[in-house]
Parts: sequence; C-alpha cells; structure tokens
Amino acid sequence: MDQHLSTVPSSSDDPVVQAEPPAAPRPKWPFVLAGILLVIGVAIAVLWPIRVPYYALSPGPVYDTSDFVTAEGGQKDGNGEMFFLTVSLKEANVFEYLAGLADERVDIAPREHFRPPGVTQEEQRREGLALMDQSKTDATFVALTELGYEPTLIGTGAVVIETVEGTGANGVLLPEDIIVAIDGELVEFRSDVIELLADLEIGDAVVVTIERIDAEGNIEELDQRIVLGPHVDDPTQPMIGILLDNNEPIVEFPVVVKIDSNNIGGPSAGMMFTLQIMDQLTEEDLTNGHRIAGTGTIGRDGIVGPIGGVRQKVFGAIEAGAHAILVPAGNFDEALEAGGDSIIVVKIETIDDAIDFLATL
Repeated sequence: MDQHLSTVPSSSDDPVVQAEPPAAPRPKWPFVLAGILLVIGVAIAVLWPIRVPYYALSPGPVYDTSDFVTAEGGQKDGNGEMFFLTVSLKEANVFEYLAGLADERVDIAPREHFRPPGVTQEEQRREGLALMDQSKTDATFVALTELGYEPTLIGTGAVVIETVEGTGANGVLLPEDIIVAIDGELVEFRSDVIELLADLEIGDAVVVTIERIDAEGNIEELDQRIVLGPHVDDPTQPMIGILLDNNEPIVEFPVVVKIDSNNIGGPSAGMMFTLQIMDQLTEEDLTNGHRIAGTGTIGRDGIVGPIGGVRQKVFGAIEAGAHAILVPAGNFDEALEAGGDSIIVVKIETIDDAIDFLATL
C-alpha cells in the first residue's frame, strides 16, 4: 500500500513574522493647554493697561517719625519708636480690582472719591502736598505750645489750585485766587474754608471774598456768590468745588523744627509729628521703650481729626509690630474692628489724650 508523504513543512519550521502594532495617537492635551495659556497671556496683555474707574486702597509703608523730624536742641531717643502710617492708593486695573475684592486688607472705592472729574493727577498731588505742609506747620505750632513756648502762626488766606467741573465754584473762582473771607468770616488757612462750610447744606449760598491779580498786575478784591452742591465723595454733604493750598503764612517759631516729608501727601501724620517733636524736646522718652503707631490730623487747637483708610493703617501697624495704635475718635469703631485682638487701639480726641496714654506705658 502506497504511503503518501506530506510535502508541507511543519509549523514548527515556519519563520515567524510579527506585525508592528499601530502607533498610539499623540495626546492632544499639551496643545490644548498651550492654546489656553496663550489666550490667557494675550488677554492679560490686552486687559492689564486698562484702568477701571476705581481706586484700590491697601496698607502702605510704615515710617518712624524720628527719621523725618529734627528739633533744634532736642535729642532723639533710641529706645522706643513712633510710627506714622500711610495708605497705598492706586488706580486699579481689572485684575487689581478683582484681587482687591477678595482681600480683606484692601478697600475698593470709586475714582471720583479721590480725584473729582476735571482734576488732574498733578493738581490732586499738589493739594496732597499742601495738606502735608499745613500739617507739619500745625504740628510744630501745637507741640511748641504744649511745651510752654509762644509760637506765632498767622495765615494770609487760601489759594485756589483748581475748581471742580460741574460745581458752583467752576468758572467763578480761578486758579491762584486767594480766598480771604467767607460770608465776612476771616480765612487764614485752607482749613478755615472747610470749617466755615461744615455746618451749611446743599443749596446754601455763600459769599466768597477773594484777592485776584488783574491783567495789569494789580490786586483787586472781589465778592463772589457761590451755591453749594453735593460733594463728590458723599452726595449728602455740601461742596463748594475747589482744591486749595495755603497762601504763604507768617511763621515765627522760637525753636527751629525741620520735617522732611519726602513728597508724602496728606494731613494724617499731624498727630504723630506733634508727639515726635515733643519727644525730642523733653528729657523723658514718651514711648517708654514701646513701638507706638498712630494716625490723625492735628488742628492748631490740638484737636485730632479723622482720616481715611484707617483699616489699612491698622493692618500696617500690626505688620510693623506696634504695641498700640492711636486713632482719632471718629475712626475708632472701624479701627477697633480691624485690629481685633492683634493690637491695642486707643481713641484720641485731642493731643492731650495721646500724651495721657503714653504716660501710662
């Protein structure tokens, strides 16, 4: 019987050819992420320069008053420190606005609360420096008076820097007019204008007596009637609508006091400058070795007036490690809430209140 032999090679002898698997698709997420980042970057670049009509108030630098004040014949005590506090005020962009809303240390407020319509940044800066100049002069006057000296400080009127658009003063008063009286009451300093208008209401009219230099260079005295309108900061309060500086006052101080404010504007360092002058001109250290912060305007009568941005100043005092912060009575409740248990908050109505507190340290 014939045998049929297979001519097909066995499978064990076959060469094996492995097919390569198909290449895995490249992940798309890096490209998506890169696209998103690119869009975000372009959006930031486009939106960053755009300012919104709001200012952001945040804690500003904290300064040792002894670095600014030098009283001739006095001495600077090295044990304690007296700080004056500042607020950083910045016109916000979109991102700073959103970040400020989320930060408890930052307050957001409409632009017109700080710079009325029609007022340039330079005019606003000039008024801020004028406020500081008066604050330094008043602080020196009060400090020397408290120490028993007899200083002389006589004002010669308030100079108009600029008028605010849409107010009663606009077009009636001119830059460089000198206000010497309101309704017959003498105006020596710019602060007198504020005091004379304080008890009036929106719609009331006042007669403003000014000195103006005419085209021939002669000084003429004019009476201008102005109706008070709503204040840009608080529409329930009246406003005449002017930015003011002091006309050059007559100053005769028996002690030479120099205060270099380094282009810092505003009146809120007045109380602390007063205390620093007194500290240098007395033998004892008023702080008794403590770090004391404070804020508040100072009047020639020794009254300490309220200021803006008190929350930010409390946060600044805490960060500086101050033992206590002295604040005007008008800002006390807000300062107390901001300070919590982190700092001692002291209510101050007059410079004597501040001196009395320091005596307890």
